[in-house]
Amino acid sequence: MLNKFNKIACGVFIALSAAAIITTIACSKKPAGSAGQTFTGTGDGRNGKIEVSATINNGKIVDAKVVSHSETPGISDPAISGVIEQAKKTGSADKLDTISGATITSKGIIQALQAAVAASKGESVSAAKYTDTECDIVIVGAGGAGMVAGIEAANKGAKVIILEKMGVVGGNTISSTGGLNASYTKEQEKLGIKDSKDVFFNDTMKGGKNINDPELVRTMVENSADIVEWLQSDIVGADLSDVGLFGGATNKRIHRPQGGGAIGAHLVPLLEAACKKQGAEIRLNNKVTDVIEENGKAAGVKVSTESGDYTIKAKAVIIATGGFGANSEMVVKYQPGLVGFGTTNHKGATGDAFAWIEKFNGDLFQMEQIQTHPTVVPNNGTMITEAVRGNGAILVNREGKRFGNEMATRDVMSAAVLKQTGKTAYLLFDQGVRDSLKAINGYVKNGLTTEAPTIEELAGKLNIPADALEATIEQYNGYVKAGKDPDFDRNPNSFTRSYKNAEGKQIDEDCQIVKGPFYAIEIAPAIHHTMGGIKINTKAEVQTKDGKSVPGLYAAGEVTGGVHGANRLGGNAVADICIFGKIAADSALAYIGK
Repeated sequence: MLNKFNKIACGVFIALSAAAIITTIACSKKPAGSAGQTFTGTGDGRNGKIEVSATINNGKIVDAKVVSHSETPGISDPAISGVIEQAKKTGSADKLDTISGATITSKGIIQALQAAVAASKGESVSAAKYTDTECDIVIVGAGGAGMVAGIEAANKGAKVIILEKMGVVGGNTISSTGGLNASYTKEQEKLGIKDSKDVFFNDTMKGGKNINDPELVRTMVENSADIVEWLQSDIVGADLSDVGLFGGATNKRIHRPQGGGAIGAHLVPLLEAACKKQGAEIRLNNKVTDVIEENGKAAGVKVSTESGDYTIKAKAVIIATGGFGANSEMVVKYQPGLVGFGTTNHKGATGDAFAWIEKFNGDLFQMEQIQTHPTVVPNNGTMITEAVRGNGAILVNREGKRFGNEMATRDVMSAAVLKQTGKTAYLLFDQGVRDSLKAINGYVKNGLTTEAPTIEELAGKLNIPADALEATIEQYNGYVKAGKDPDFDRNPNSFTRSYKNAEGKQIDEDCQIVKGPFYAIEIAPAIHHTMGGIKINTKAEVQTKDGKSVPGLYAAGEVTGGVHGANRLGGNAVADICIFGKIAADSALAYIGK
């Protein structure tokens, strides 16, 4: 497929730096405007290459279809149909909209369509063959942490190159559906939410079973309100004005787009645009193979591409490559009990960076701490955001009964689900929950929900005893009205929700499950987050095994260990990557004298 890609992916636009040498590869010998001829092209999806065929007539797309892909069934379907239909309707592969909930797949299809159109014109592809170069700061990884670091460093005058081994930016961040935890923010104050930095700190330490590095946790907490302001400033332009409740949190502190939209799909395009605006160059399909060491200092990286290898000499290196949740061998090495588990991670989360720091005597910390997420669609990999539970959903088993505190930490709920019949459960909610959370529309559109006008009919579709399920719902609604859950001690803050509806009207209501239609999603635990990784200090400096900082080497995000301890609270990952991504950039800038 890669050889084929080199021949036909001529429509993919690659931003070339001054260091790039242009080479041309023939795409097609067929003349421009060949009536009714079919051409193929490939693009980069979330899980691999996407190949499309397009029938071109006088330069316009008259028909198209996806020939092969490795994307997740169900989730990718709307993107495949939606983007293809747009192309057929407009006759063009330009200015096509991505499909919410399948952004990376959409971009891959668009990329492939553009390649097919270019092939129909007999054009050649401009492939970037990079040569050895230099910069102030090189950043490895174009996920949330890497792009935040790139924006900050470039904004303050550094020459920055960000290297991404995948064909798209975003990493696991693009799939994040929750939000960013922060305390003592202006948004909380506007909504009348009382919270404090100490409560945020204590919640995080308790959630991590108190094995977190308290200095790293305190650093995250102390910088959380400021990062919300930074992301919402003109530098990035994010919307984090909706504040909700997630598992393990005492108070509502997860900040997300208005209406409860998915944070990743909202934030990643803004970060990418901000990188370009500030002048941080992003190079896709550039795989770093090693960090260069000179006199004990980090001095750049070695890079591999399809068109050749090269090196970048840099004054400082920031590692932001993400975790290793997609590397099943590494996961099982540190946690043998997770053999056979699925994962929510994108395929590039393989832990490459750990080998790079060995030459510096770099230290790894808490590698055995690997989190499963309790609400993942079985055999699909789609994570259902914790916000669904935070806005009023419950979990029931095949007997129609609740079996735990839905707002407990992820490790607790994952273990509870695995004890149920079939080792899965159902996330159950009503139209009121759906109205309060935009992310649910994507689940419905992707065919992940079972829907019925009444609880009795929903029970029938799920093959659950209707009388038992109805009794469970009635009992739970009584707990909501009373403001107390004597069975499982669910956080009473999750018994009410506040949001703005489609008309912009503020809605404040309790979370009784009473408004039809009613919905259910089958869920089971899957590998989600690797809490362990490279050991850093509060300046994001990579630490050696004897407790020293490696000169010029920094790390941020899921590639590091210590912030989350034994269990990460929902909303703390986006806080972690953004806060320490910015800190890594500021530390690197200070090191190089910028």
